[in-house]
Amino acid sequence: MQSSPYQPGPSRPPETSEPARMPGALVFVLVVVAAHALGTVFGGWAVLEENQSKQEHGQDLLVPTGVAWFVALFCWGLAALQVVCVVLARKRRTWVRVVLIVCLAFVAFSTVVGFLGSLAAGAPSLAVFVIAGIDVAALWVVCGERGRHWFSVRSPAPTSPQG
Repeated sequence: MQSSPYQPGPSRPPETSEPARMPGALVFVLVVVAAHALGTVFGGWAVLEENQSKQEHGQDLLVPTGVAWFVALFCWGLAALQVVCVVLARKRRTWVRVVLIVCLAFVAFSTVVGFLGSLAAGAPSLAVFVIAGIDVAALWVVCGERGRHWFSVRSPAPTSPQG
């Protein structure tokens, strides 16, 4: 005799599902974002330090003091936002993906502009070229299917370890 789906059958213990594993490509992206956050914090500090040093030695300032503080605070705010996204990425919220896309697009654009600037100066930097490539690849992953799938609240968790 078959049991009908509408009749109560033997009770099953609740399934214990292990937490979903984040795809390796997204883990790489989060490492890149964390590294950029650290560099951005240092960059904001460096602008203030350089301005202070020039002022102490009676030289022309790098930028006006108000602008230096604006740049530093912007850098620190961006870094804090990036760290929050890295920490909350496991929660699979759509807004985290959107913020990551915006931050990575900003960083990738800035790095590409920096590389083009080094080309125009006649001293192309291999390091800046590699970082620009990594930034574009990270942006590609977050904008792509893996990023869309992982950060979608409605999609089921990936079942394979690779994602």
